[in-house]
Amino acid sequence: MDSSIIQNAFEQRSTLSASDLAELRPEIDQALSLMDKGVLRSADIKDGTWVVNALVKQVILLNFLVTQSKVMEGSFGISRAFDKFSLKFDSWTAEDFLKFQIRVVPGAVVRYGAYIASGVVLMPCFVNVGASIGEKTMIDTWATVGSCAQVGSGCHISGGAGIGGVLEPLNASPVIIEDNVFVGARSEVAEGVIVRQGAVIGMGVFLSASTPIIDRASGRVFYGEVPENAVVISGSRVDPANPAISIYAAVIVKYADQKTRGKTALNDLVRGILD
Repeated sequence: MDSSIIQNAFEQRSTLSASDLAELRPEIDQALSLMDKGVLRSADIKDGTWVVNALVKQVILLNFLVTQSKVMEGSFGISRAFDKFSLKFDSWTAEDFLKFQIRVVPGAVVRYGAYIASGVVLMPCFVNVGASIGEKTMIDTWATVGSCAQVGSGCHISGGAGIGGVLEPLNASPVIIEDNVFVGARSEVAEGVIVRQGAVIGMGVFLSASTPIIDRASGRVFYGEVPENAVVISGSRVDPANPAISIYAAVIVKYADQKTRGKTALNDLVRGILD
């Protein structure tokens, strides 16, 4: 894959001819394959800092130009689809699932170009193109992992939780869930928020870039980042400009201890693949 070809094509996307698109097709196919294998990711950690790779979003958006929509047959109660991205597991055999040690429950939808590591369990959920799911993570029923979102290893994304995606603006950061994070049911993490390793997000917590995340003990306020091992629940705080109004906030009630870990521990039995 030649990243310069993709970057130049994206800059000139409004003027590309049919022949330009035909020449671009192999580069897009190769890039999507690298994304599907987890080699090319929307963000990588370098010297402890997450760095966005805009190339991934360029590939996804250019695929809309170079690919014709096609009908995809439904199964297990899922209706037929008409789209420009195929589904990741459409051509997989039992041997493929055993090789990669991935368990996929009927109703799970994963688009091609999303990386799923070994030991992952996918309940009936949706994982969008460009996303990355780390080893032994479970994406529970009706949870969604948006485009380019990065979810680490040993995580549990509970039922109905939403991990936001991002394609625009181009240099916006994707949501990043680091290793060993628990996200409670019906919670939402969006707008490039980073949830540091070991954190526990309680049920029904909503986190955006502008959500104040208040440490109850110290009074410190975080924006866009949940600290390592923090246990976060929904709360509120008084609006200093109008004390009669309380504004939504997320509250760090403590930092995870052994008791917390016991409640959020993963079950290896559901991650085992029997041949």
